[in-house]
Amino acid sequence: MKHYDFLIIGFGQAGRPLASQMVAKGKTAAIVEQDPMMYGGTCINIGCVPTKTMIADAHKKLDFKDVMDRRNKVTAILRNGSANSVKNSGMDLYLAKAHFVSNKVVELVSDQETLQVTADVIVINTGAKSRVLDIPGLLDTKNVVDSTGLQELKEQPKTLGIIGGGNIGLEMTHLFTQMGTKVTIFEHGPKILGRMDDEFSQLAQTYMEEDGVTFKFNAGVEAVKNQGDQVILTADGKDYLFDVVMYAAGRVPNTDGLGLENTDIKLTERGGIKVDDYCQTTVPNVYALGDVRGDFQFTYISYDDYRIVYSHLMGDNQFSLSKRQNIPTATFINPTLASIGLTETMAKEQGLPYKANSLKVENTLRAYITNDFRGLMKVVVNKETDTILGATIFSEAAHEIINLLKMAMDHNIPYTYIKDQIFTHPTMAENLNNVFNF
Repeated sequence: MKHYDFLIIGFGQAGRPLASQMVAKGKTAAIVEQDPMMYGGTCINIGCVPTKTMIADAHKKLDFKDVMDRRNKVTAILRNGSANSVKNSGMDLYLAKAHFVSNKVVELVSDQETLQVTADVIVINTGAKSRVLDIPGLLDTKNVVDSTGLQELKEQPKTLGIIGGGNIGLEMTHLFTQMGTKVTIFEHGPKILGRMDDEFSQLAQTYMEEDGVTFKFNAGVEAVKNQGDQVILTADGKDYLFDVVMYAAGRVPNTDGLGLENTDIKLTERGGIKVDDYCQTTVPNVYALGDVRGDFQFTYISYDDYRIVYSHLMGDNQFSLSKRQNIPTATFINPTLASIGLTETMAKEQGLPYKANSLKVENTLRAYITNDFRGLMKVVVNKETDTILGATIFSEAAHEIINLLKMAMDHNIPYTYIKDQIFTHPTMAENLNNVFNF
């Protein structure tokens, strides 16, 4: 039985830098990944990087083949680079399926061999997978896919049905709409972007409808089946015909097959691996990082998990889950929709002493320069302390601007500082002067 100082199960964005740090300190480490097409993790292979690369190229009006070719080229470069960095660092890289046989013993099963390994520290970094809806025919109907399958299409669909109006569904809708596909979204709720204030949900719907998207709200999808190569989607007793259907009901922690039942590792009510403030599971020296914890499913959260575990192992505890605050998010539709902290609705529901202000992008100079008048900026502040409670930016560069507000919120900088700040001109960021001008 081979022993390591560190064993990482799952080749994601959190485990690799942790293992690299440990190898640099003279420790032995190994990474186990069951799929060679996932070296480097979700982000660079099927998540953030390929989808945003595709969106960027779709905005340039490249055709489907060129969009897919560059997507595949980018992911191959990053995937191979990740694998080579591991191999060249002195770590062992196993292409195998890993499962626990006890708290600190992991069995690795590959086509060539089965072996057991132990480690002083074990890190579970297996990410998340698409949530499978209880819809007859979902998994055995041709051309019904999840977001990963949608990125593997060989031909562009003329019509695309999407089950779910969350972030993944909306981004894929935007991508394929830009390439000329006719998209219909089936959303089980009464609106998209359910956590946003109504004006943003309505604006996003309006903009997407202007781009040709059709919405079916309060939709109950009952079944999918093939008609030749096409897909019949039945919702609320009515049939719809599509070239491809994608289901996008979120992602769930990927714990299947890990053999956690053979350990004392506990799960949360949401199915994620239960951890303490330093991402340590209920088994000492076994940690869980990233999406498998069932928390925020973002690459930057996974990377912060790595910092938490590294600082904990080094004994300084500089980072922890309880110290994490004000997490920004961005949805890459047109324009980009970014948010942080509380919406006005949330502030009102919590009974906080707040005031809110909005600014339409059409009333900004930048809109005339770019000839893009879509969007809205909204901020919420505590009127007693002048601190920023939250913001939603629906505009060009929203995914960049939101990071400025995170820094201000983290350091309790009053909104008046931003109101009186000097920004470069002519930019979208300079409109923070105006939206904070209560």
